[in-house]
Amino acid sequence: MKVIKPGSNIGILGGGQLGRMIVIAGRNMGYRFNTLDPTPDSPCGQVADRQLLAPFSDVNAAKELADLSDVITYEFENVDSDVASILETTSYVPQGSGLLKITQNRIREKTTLQSFGVPVAPFKVIETEKDIYSATERLGLPCIMKTATGGYDGKGQWVIRSKDNINVAIEAWNKSGMDMIIEQFIPFSKELSVIVARNVQGQTKTFPAAENVHINNILHQSIVPARITNEQTIQAETIALKIAESLQVVGLIAIEMFLTNDGKIIVNELAPRPHNSGHYSMDACITSQFEQHIRAICGLPLGDTTLLSPIIMVNILGQHVSKVLDKIDQLPPTAKIHLYGKKESVENRKMGHINFLGATLEQVNQQINDLQIWT
Repeated sequence: MKVIKPGSNIGILGGGQLGRMIVIAGRNMGYRFNTLDPTPDSPCGQVADRQLLAPFSDVNAAKELADLSDVITYEFENVDSDVASILETTSYVPQGSGLLKITQNRIREKTTLQSFGVPVAPFKVIETEKDIYSATERLGLPCIMKTATGGYDGKGQWVIRSKDNINVAIEAWNKSGMDMIIEQFIPFSKELSVIVARNVQGQTKTFPAAENVHINNILHQSIVPARITNEQTIQAETIALKIAESLQVVGLIAIEMFLTNDGKIIVNELAPRPHNSGHYSMDACITSQFEQHIRAICGLPLGDTTLLSPIIMVNILGQHVSKVLDKIDQLPPTAKIHLYGKKESVENRKMGHINFLGATLEQVNQQINDLQIWT
């Protein structure tokens, strides 16, 4: 298997905050970086050796990235899978394009998971208006209509709570012109995620399960260790490893899950990259998710993922930035702030995060509440 040693150049498709944190981790390991992104002075571009300013669909720019790089990775799943496919033929893309194509489309993703015997919410593909009526009858109300592609942080989703909402769903379906699915609503007690790393040699490691709290469909906190039973932890990790092995993942894959009210694990969606809910690993694990991703794609042995401290990761959105800066001198000494270098603070835009560490989760939660930033 190919090993990409420190001193080599890593190319990153995408210039967001995940790419930025990959670069920062890789710098410590001795790697150099080039990134491709259409946004000038992108978060990743600020810390990389070079940014190619071009759309993700620009094949020539992607080939230039390949010429500069010994290995290519991607930092979010909405890069152009066709470009990634072309790059596979001309350069080294150990993650491949196949996983991108699966995870970019909810229909393909859920169908693939079902074929592995992985539990997912019952769903129906929407091809006609009639399908919307039949889906709500078969799956029951409430249920959720989602675009098959492009949705994130709650975008591209419509909750159908009653028959009165069906016309709204039909209108949204007609306007979008996109493929959609309707999923059964799963009553759950907790949202969880498990990140799995798998290197080119097939070695795997899981990160500790995170318990995630969302506000307005945007991740607010990741609590680690997750407040679930040991049996539930093992069940979540087993499912995550099964998915990573079945998909022959190289790099990282984040598996978002629901813990149902009756204690079952249902997989919600996948992300084939470092993940917001894994940011806690930067300060609380022996190996961060970003270092692990580099190890995996470069064919190095995977690092130890042992959790060193209870931790709560809290996202800093645009509306929180001024409060965080105003209280920067009040942060507890065990809090670690990470800002992404984005120039404009927009409401609900992810601008950074803070990792709060302490002896117990109760102590950490009290630190967060005392700051009165996230009210």
